[in-house]
Amino acid sequence: MQPKATLEDTLALMRDLRTRCEWDAAQTHDSLRPYLAEEAAELDEAVRLGEDSLIREELGDLLLQVLFHAVIAEERGAFDMAEVAGGLVAKMRARHPHLYEGGEKVPWERMKARKRASIEDGLPPGLPSLHRAHRLQDRAAGVGFDWPDTEGPARKVVEELSEVHAHLPSSANVDPTRQAALEAELGDLLFAVVNLCRKCDVHAALALDKANEKFVRRWTAIERLAAERSIDVPSAGLDVLDRLWDEVKGLEAGGQRPEVRDPG
Repeated sequence: MQPKATLEDTLALMRDLRTRCEWDAAQTHDSLRPYLAEEAAELDEAVRLGEDSLIREELGDLLLQVLFHAVIAEERGAFDMAEVAGGLVAKMRARHPHLYEGGEKVPWERMKARKRASIEDGLPPGLPSLHRAHRLQDRAAGVGFDWPDTEGPARKVVEELSEVHAHLPSSANVDPTRQAALEAELGDLLFAVVNLCRKCDVHAALALDKANEKFVRRWTAIERLAAERSIDVPSAGLDVLDRLWDEVKGLEAGGQRPEVRDPG
């Protein structure tokens, strides 16, 4: 059995690769940016799937990116991994003064608000919209701009939905002059739904991920049922598809899966 590797072992390996591997030696902070984003996304997917072996592997891949950037910075004389670790330790101690400094427990967002230039200061520009809305609301709530319970945000969703209804076109033809107003109201509705999710301790992005998965699962079942019954989905019409949808939902509610044969 091989001895367990340490973080120092991984750092030594990265330094060696930077010395002896042509590709590794050629990398820069900038050239590694796409890989960092990709590895973070792959780890996120592994966590979503809940597969421990995959999570372990993807954590290693993300760690590689951390080591890469730390060693490149070390070579430039900017900072080294010890300083990265030291900064992390200092930050986490500062975030928990009641645990490490004998101080009073203060909400993190309230502490950060004293240092921020604006409510969006420090949020990455490329942050997905649902996540950005959640973080903006977190920050506002951290300094007291928040409802005490879920009733307020629930009423706000109803209010925003009624405003959307008032701007809906009366026919299938959308009036371009009203489109901007409709878009704004739909944006307000989405923002209100995100806030309701937040107050319910649900992240809107995660909830939407699960809703997407459910839709794909049900639609796939519809296509299989349609194939078994020689139904052409594109020309079936809404009534037929609605009935198939309700059938699939009913089977799921009963803990069943649609019994379909391979049409091939």
